[in-house]
Amino acid sequence: MQPRGRKLTDQIFPSYTEQTITGILANTPSFVLSPPFEWPLMNRPLTNQQQAVYDFICDRIVKRGYGPTVREIGEYMNIKSPNGVMCHLRALERKGMITRAANKSRAIELTESISSLVGAKLPIGGRISSGKCGFTAEPLETIDLAELAVHGRCFLRVLDDSLVESQIRVGDLLVLQRQAYAMLGQLAVIRTGDSETCLRYWLPEAGRIRLQPVSRGLPATIVDHAEVLGVIAGVVRMLEPLKVSNSLS
Repeated sequence: MQPRGRKLTDQIFPSYTEQTITGILANTPSFVLSPPFEWPLMNRPLTNQQQAVYDFICDRIVKRGYGPTVREIGEYMNIKSPNGVMCHLRALERKGMITRAANKSRAIELTESISSLVGAKLPIGGRISSGKCGFTAEPLETIDLAELAVHGRCFLRVLDDSLVESQIRVGDLLVLQRQAYAMLGQLAVIRTGDSETCLRYWLPEAGRIRLQPVSRGLPATIVDHAEVLGVIAGVVRMLEPLKVSNSLS
C-alpha cells in the first residue's frame, strides 16, 4: 500500500526523486504545518478558563501585534503559579488554538489568522459591466479576506512598472506564499546560483529551468539549478483619487 501522502507529492513534484521530495518538504514549514486539522483535539470545546486565556491572547495580539507573556496571563487571570498558566497554554496548544516557539519570551501565536478575528469579510453587493453598476438587495456572496493571511505569507511592495505586463503596477502589494517549490508557469521569487533574487515565471524543462521575465522584451534565463523562495498568490491594490489641476488656464 502506498504511503498516505505519496499521491499528493507525485502530483506536485512529478519529475523529482523521493529523496529530493523529502528534502524540499523538510525545508518547507508552510507545506508541512499549514493544515491545522492534524491536531488531535482541534474541535474539542474549551473550558471557561481556557476560553478566558485564549480571549486574552487574541486581544493582546490584535491590539499590539504580539502575544502576552506567561506572567501577563497570570496577572490577568489571577493565577499566581506559572505552572498553572502553562497548563492552560498546553491545553490550548493540544486543541489546536495556539502554537508556542521554544526559547522565546513572547512565543505564543494563533493558529487562526488575525484578520479572521477582527471580521475581515466583505459582501459582494452588486456588479459592474460596461461601466454601469447595479446593486443587489441582498449580498450575492461574501468574500473572506482572511484567506489572504494564511501561515507563511507576506506582502511584497512593487516600486516600479517592470511587472506592468502582468497587470501589476507601482504601489501594488504582491501576496507571497513562502514555500520551496513552484508549479509549472507560476510567478515565483527565485534565487539563482549567483545569489541573485528575482521574480520570474517558473518553467522547468528537460534537465534545466527556464526563468521567464514578466516583460516580454527581456530574454529568458536558462539555468541548471535555482531555488524557489516562494510563489505569488495574489495582488492587493488600493486606488488613489484622480489628481485634478485647479488651474483654469
